[in-house]
Amino acid sequence: MEFDQLVKRINELSRKSKTEGLTPSEKEEQTKLRNEYRALVVGNLSSQLNGIKVKHPDGTITELKKNGG
Repeated sequence: MEFDQLVKRINELSRKSKTEGLTPSEKEEQTKLRNEYRALVVGNLSSQLNGIKVKHPDGTITELKKNGG
């Protein structure tokens, strides 16, 4: 599912949960979509952070990457 469609469906389910309530299958869908959203956001942030380079006063450049495990 595309990001915009994902957000749209999450919002639809959120509105419905506040007004009429959700069926068990809709609650399950909501949880699945929220987890998918989180994974996309974390992946995007990780990609952005891995692309950052730090220039030190001595002129050397170090890439900002995840440490160890």
